[in-house]
Amino acid sequence: MSREICVHSWPCSYYLEPEKRWVPGKLSLTSRSLRFMTDKTGETLVSFPLSSVVEIKKEASHFVFSSITILENSGPKHWFSSLQPSRNAVFSIIEHFWRELLLSPPEAALPMTKGKQLTGLMTCSQKRLEETARVLHHQGEQLDSITRGLDKMESDLDVADRLLTELESPSWWPFSSKLWKMPAETNPKESTSMASPKVLGKEGVVVRIPAVISQGNASHVKAGSLTILVSGLEIHDSCSLLMHRFEREDIDDIKVHTPYEISIRQRFIGRPDIAYRLISAKMSEAIPILEVQFSKKMELLEDALMPRSARSSSPIEKGCSVWQAASGLMDRAMPHEPCSGSQEGPSLQLQRSEPLISEGDAQELRQSSVQFFQ
Repeated sequence: MSREICVHSWPCSYYLEPEKRWVPGKLSLTSRSLRFMTDKTGETLVSFPLSSVVEIKKEASHFVFSSITILENSGPKHWFSSLQPSRNAVFSIIEHFWRELLLSPPEAALPMTKGKQLTGLMTCSQKRLEETARVLHHQGEQLDSITRGLDKMESDLDVADRLLTELESPSWWPFSSKLWKMPAETNPKESTSMASPKVLGKEGVVVRIPAVISQGNASHVKAGSLTILVSGLEIHDSCSLLMHRFEREDIDDIKVHTPYEISIRQRFIGRPDIAYRLISAKMSEAIPILEVQFSKKMELLEDALMPRSARSSSPIEKGCSVWQAASGLMDRAMPHEPCSGSQEGPSLQLQRSEPLISEGDAQELRQSSVQFFQ
């Protein structure tokens, strides 16, 4: 301490805790330490390095005398009062040297070799890359969530547009286009009996599976089948009579409760929704195709997520099945030319000449199927 250069010294008083009294003396500051010496004997009562100081504060002793308190790391709290020329001046100087000591770099060690420097740079780069990867992963999850939200909003907007169209053009309005569709909707069984199963298959049947069907009350169920078409869905009873046909644009949501159970709903304003619940042991063949056709309207519930992830089939088999289903869907979506020797009537030829969906929709389905099994 005596070898260090004294930066400044101030007359002051130090509070001696064991004797409960103030002792006059002089406070000396060096670049690395503080020391207090008494006026009478010149004895050093307190001496400690600045590096051990934890806190320097301005306080009042007994609510009267302005003081400076210095707290050491795991040590006592020192009180200095009656500082001259002023408490603020002494406090500013001591605090300045204390902060500079804390902010100064440690003493220079042995020079590092090039190998150690490169290793340090590689370690820092690795840490930065890991942090960047975590941030990018988090941003990717946020983008996925935003995409799902936009798809849901688009689906809801389609539903709202359809419902508003029904409100603007009710069925009883003489100029409404729905007036001409009412006979076909009210007599589904007659339209089914007129079309043979062979003709239905050529109109775009992608897959047909047996199912147990319930509508409204779950206690009333009946056997039947679910038919997935290019243009929509059809539900038949055990006698192959049409129970209901969902056009593709009329379906509002399809919920997958389990790998064997789904529910299909069409919303309405002013009357009950049309909803069917289907259970089938072969539902696993239909769900991938539904995901391709109705990707924006599908909703996988929690009970359906775990079993699907634990299936025994390999991802390659899943991708192939979806690709085959989508390929068949594309083939049926394209118009077919009638054979020269065909004996079918002109109405069937007219049905064949008209494409079920546009070329733009077919391209969109191709892209969706490719993204699904990748």
